[in-house]
Amino acid sequence: MSDTPEVRDPVVTPARVAIAVCLLAPFVALLWVGSYAKTDPAFIGIPFFYWYQMLWVLVSTALTMTAYKLWQRDQRAHHGGNR
Repeated sequence: MSDTPEVRDPVVTPARVAIAVCLLAPFVALLWVGSYAKTDPAFIGIPFFYWYQMLWVLVSTALTMTAYKLWQRDQRAHHGGNR
């Protein structure tokens, strides 16, 4: 058994923090109902309450895709590009 300590990758990296922010942003935005529980401004006749939530469907998709790409890059970096 060797006396040298095992070198491990850091658990918290900037990429992983960015991934967490990308995945948590939609939850925070949509759970804070008081920020969008209103009818104005309307967009093409649709009250703000509804179009704001529908907009977050698209934003959430983009953020999830970004988080996935960051995760792939992070995994390749930590596994030496073997993937």
